[in-house]
Amino acid sequence: MCGIVGVYNFLKSEKVNENLLVKMRDIMAHRGPDDYGLWISADGFTGLGHRRLSIIDISKAAAQPMSNEDSTLWIVFNGEIYNHSEIRPELERSGHKFRTDHSDTEVILHAFEEWGINCIDKFRGMFAFAIWDDVKKELWIARDRIGIKPVYYTINKGRFIFASEIKAILEDHSIKREVNMEGFYHFLSFLTVPAPNTMFKDIYKLTSGCYLKISKYGEININRYWDVFDHTEPLVNIPEDEIAHRLLEELRIAVKYRKVSDVPVGIFLSGGIDSSTNAALFSEDATERVKTFTIGYEGENKTYANEFDYAKLMAERINADHHTRILNMDDFMHFLKTLIFHQDEPIADFVCYPVYAVSKLARDNGIIVCQVGEGSDELFMGYPSWAVMLKLAKINDRFNVNFLKKAGLFALSIGGKKHKSYYEWLKRGTENKPIFWGGIEAFFDNSKKELLSDKFKKDFKNFSSYEAIKPIYDRFMEKSWEKTPLAWMSYLDLNFRLPELLLMRVDKMSMAVSLEARVPFLDHKFVELAMSIPQSVKSENYELKHILKKAVRGIIPDELIDRKKQGFGVPIYEWFFKELGEFASRKLLKFAGNTDYFNGKYLNKLLETTGTHKHNANNVWYLLNFALWHEEWIG
Repeated sequence: MCGIVGVYNFLKSEKVNENLLVKMRDIMAHRGPDDYGLWISADGFTGLGHRRLSIIDISKAAAQPMSNEDSTLWIVFNGEIYNHSEIRPELERSGHKFRTDHSDTEVILHAFEEWGINCIDKFRGMFAFAIWDDVKKELWIARDRIGIKPVYYTINKGRFIFASEIKAILEDHSIKREVNMEGFYHFLSFLTVPAPNTMFKDIYKLTSGCYLKISKYGEININRYWDVFDHTEPLVNIPEDEIAHRLLEELRIAVKYRKVSDVPVGIFLSGGIDSSTNAALFSEDATERVKTFTIGYEGENKTYANEFDYAKLMAERINADHHTRILNMDDFMHFLKTLIFHQDEPIADFVCYPVYAVSKLARDNGIIVCQVGEGSDELFMGYPSWAVMLKLAKINDRFNVNFLKKAGLFALSIGGKKHKSYYEWLKRGTENKPIFWGGIEAFFDNSKKELLSDKFKKDFKNFSSYEAIKPIYDRFMEKSWEKTPLAWMSYLDLNFRLPELLLMRVDKMSMAVSLEARVPFLDHKFVELAMSIPQSVKSENYELKHILKKAVRGIIPDELIDRKKQGFGVPIYEWFFKELGEFASRKLLKFAGNTDYFNGKYLNKLLETTGTHKHNANNVWYLLNFALWHEEWIG
C-alpha cells in the first residue's frame, strides 16, 4: 500500500519541477513511511514519485518507481495484486525476466508489456497504478474494479497531474482552490461527491472499474473495463443450500488471498456477521494466533451500544490475541483536525472516526495489514432500511395509477409535508424514477433548496441529485439480468456509495496511520457470484442477509448470526448534548456569517432541533464536516 504521484507536461512548455514533485510525494508520507522514490524522464517532461508501505517483497529491489529491463516502461503502484504469484510463471514462460523475488509491482509491469492494458483482466486485487510508456509517450492510469484505491487528477497549464490524494495535487500552488458547486449540491444528499468530480473544481477522481490514457498530445480517453453484470451467471432455480455453499467457498478463497503478506496481518472485529466471518476464515490453517481489534465508547449510549462482548465471544472462539480500546467525545474533538487533513474532500460519515481509531489500535500493536468487512451489507441486503425500500418499491409497483400518486403528492404538499421522506419517495414514483437513490440520503432536494442561500438556490432551481445517479441507472437497465429493486440497490451502491464513501473512509483513515486495509467481501469474483443470486433468494421474508447467514452458520456462533443488526457507528446524538453541540453551533453560525452557502434561517432551525431529533443531529454533523473542510482547504 503506497502513495503515488506524477506530472506529465504534454505541452512541453516547461520541465518537471523536481522540488515540487518531492513535496507532492512527501505530503503523503503517511501512506508510505518505509521508503520513497523519484524518477524524471530524460527529456524532463515526465516525473513519477512514490511513497512505500512495504508489504509484499519488502526488499529494496521492489522499490518504486520501477522500470522494465530497458527502461521503456515505468510504474508507480498503490495496492496489492493477490494472485501475482500465479501470473508470474506465465510471464516467465513467455520470456520475461524478473529482477525481484516476488514483487507484485514487477508482475504488473511485465503483464502490461505482454498484454497491454488488458492485463487488468488477470489481476485479483485492489489497485491504482500509473504506467508511463517512454517510447509512445503515453500515460496509463487504472483504478481497481470496485474502487478500493483512489486516484485523483487535474490538468493545469498543459500539465497532467495525478496523485493518490488531493492534498498532493494542491502542493502546486498555481492550482486554484475553488468549490465545485454541483459537487457540493450532491454532497448534501450523499455525504460525498460522485465520481468523476470532487469537491474541488477542476480536480477529478478516476471512476472505479475504469482506466485512463493520455496521449503525447494531451488527449484523454477514459474507458470502463469492468461491470459486474458482464460477469454474472444467474443462479436461477439453484437450491439455496448449493448457493450458500458456493458463497462460503468463494469467500474462503477471497480471505486466503488476503493473507498474502510479508508483514503481520490482523482483523477488525466488531462481533457482527461480516467481521466475525473474516476472523473465522482467516484463522483457518493459521500458524500463529490471529490479532483482532475492537473499539467502543465510554458510558451508556442509547444510539450506539458497545459490542465488546460479541467481539470477545468470537475472539475466544478462534483463540485470538484480542485488543480493545474505549473512545470518548474528547478523543473525537481532538481528532477533528486530523480528520479534515486526511479526508482531503468532505466525506461526511462520522464512522471515519472509529475507523481511524481501530486502525491506530492495530498499528500501535505492530500490525501493518488488517482485514475489514465492508461490502457485505450492500451485496446481501444488510441494512434494515433496505427492507423498507423493498416494501416501498412493491407498493409503488402495485399502485401504478399515476394520477392517484400525484393526488397524494398534492395533498402532502398542501399539508406542509414537502420535506418528509415519504413525500420524496412518492414524488419519485410519480416521475418513474427508482425510489432508492443510495444507502444514505442526508438532505432531499426540497430540503437542499431551503438550506442553500438565495445566491446558490437559483442555480439549482430545476436541478436534482438524480442527475448524479442517472448514468448508473441507465447502465443498470442496459446490463442487469434481473431488473429488480434489490439488484438496483446493490448495483448503485457498488458503483457509487462503496467506492466514493465507505471505501474512501477506510482508505484515508487507515492510511493516515500507515495501515493497509483489505476487503475480502469485495473480491471481484465474490462480488460477481453475489450479484448472480436472485432477489427472491437474498430477500426471503425480508430477512437481512438471509443467504449469507445460511452460508456462515456453523462457521461463527449462532448468537452472532441471529442478533439484531448493528452498524459501525458513533454516539453522535448524545455528544451533541455536550461540547460537540456547542462547538458545531458556534462553527456553523460563524461559517454561515462569513460565507454565502447557507440560508441562515434554515440553519438556525436545524441547529435548534438537534436535541430533539437524531436525524437532525446527523445533518448538522454533515454540514459541520463541510464547514471545517472549507476552513482548512478553501478559506
